[in-house]
Amino acid sequence: MANHPPASPAPAGALDALAAAPAAELRETLLEICSSPRWAEAVAASGPWSDRESLLAANAAAMEALTHEDLADAMAGHARIGAPKAGDATSEREQAGIRGADAALLDDLHAANAAYEAKFGHVFLICATGRTAATMLAALRERHPNDAATEAEIVRGELRKINDIRINRLLDES
Repeated sequence: MANHPPASPAPAGALDALAAAPAAELRETLLEICSSPRWAEAVAASGPWSDRESLLAANAAAMEALTHEDLADAMAGHARIGAPKAGDATSEREQAGIRGADAALLDDLHAANAAYEAKFGHVFLICATGRTAATMLAALRERHPNDAATEAEIVRGELRKINDIRINRLLDES
């Protein structure tokens, strides 16, 4: 299942606007995509970007360079699966797949989240866009047996996907 549509050219001016933004404004924009300061600094330093693909490549490179602590910073910006942040349009949009899920499924998701958090010390992170509550629960249960190092690399990949979607949205809405 694709988590986001194929990249298309960035709208004229979207990349120029990012490149022209004052450093503090660019940093704040990037921190809305990913709450890791080190990620935001690395992506900002890689600009200006010639096209959408170069900005997405900067995301991938920055994600690969994050330490365990940086990943924790990035995860801190994400709501628990099954409990999007009220009033946060991004969180609610990304977790739209939980809408309409029955109470028993949401209870199972809550219990599985609690077990995952007890084991790994952080929220279960998955690119929720396009996923149902049931598929997120299945993924959570599938990943729970992982060791910490394996799970950290899966989280890194999921964060990259989330950032890609958020970057594409930013460029498309500009």
